[in-house]
Amino acid sequence: MPTAVSRMNRASGRTITERFHAFDTQNPHVYRALERMAARRLDAGATRVGVKGLFEDLRRQLPYGVAGLNNNFTALYARRLITAHPNWASAFELRRRRAD
Repeated sequence: MPTAVSRMNRASGRTITERFHAFDTQNPHVYRALERMAARRLDAGATRVGVKGLFEDLRRQLPYGVAGLNNNFTALYARRLITAHPNWASAFELRRRRAD
């Protein structure tokens, strides 16, 4: 199934960023949950936070998961968290993006 989804996204001509914004608009609770989870970890003394780890925790916490929560969105959520909380910048490792 992931292959079919991947092909569909390529066929739609939508970039990862466009798909992220559509998902984020339809699921604002995901960002809020990631923000709470990151804040809890940092408040508990963590110096590094991985958004992929947060994604997996979120998937386990929600009874039916989150349809459409794509690992391709992790970098965009990390950037959004840093934009909202610049003091968290050192907790997230960012790499140069190769794709839109």
